Amino acid sequence: MARVVAELGRPETPEETAARKAESSRRYRSSKTFRNLIAALLVTVAVVFVVVAAVPRGEPVPRPEPDVPALAADLETDRGRPVLTPSLGEGWRVNQATVEGVGGTEAWTMVYVRSGESGFLRVAQGFDTDEAWVAQVLDGTRSTETTEIDGITWNVYRPANPSGTGNIDYALATPAGPDYVLVYGDAAPETAALAAASVSAQVKQLKEIP
Repeated sequence: MARVVAELGRPETPEETAARKAESSRRYRSSKTFRNLIAALLVTVAVVFVVVAAVPRGEPVPRPEPDVPALAADLETDRGRPVLTPSLGEGWRVNQATVEGVGGTEAWTMVYVRSGESGFLRVAQGFDTDEAWVAQVLDGTRSTETTEIDGITWNVYRPANPSGTGNIDYALATPAGPDYVLVYGDAAPETAALAAASVSAQVKQLKEIP
């Protein structure tokens, strides 16, 4: 017996019955697809949560410090002259030690930072250069005073505009035979003096090179 449709006030035709069932099936499939999508999203979120929770926490492993003495020994062989191996004492670590172009000159440069604090100090040995190299690195800053450390006279530089020199506000420099040694950064003058003192023997050896 044909189904009476209230809206029509009469039994529905076979075509209407087929259309109604087709629409019902379409809605069911659409509803099922949506529910499946929600279920898949919930599973994905759960998997991500488990993966994130399983990742171990903690501080990142610090990268190893460059081996300054070993690198310097190799450079000494290549250059045929003493190469600096400074030491700043407890609390300071090297995070870079390489030969790089500084102010148009090849320079053996070591960058020291203080563990857990801001501030840095660079010690650089400019190869086959002179005081003009220092002026390039320090943006034209001139020395107006000197200081003596372990019998070596160092020119003192105090850049008036540290932001224009890479935050350098204090520097020491001295000629060393064919090279020039520059200690510079934003560390305290006492720290720069300590670094300069630690290379005194090598600077004196360099000064003896004709």
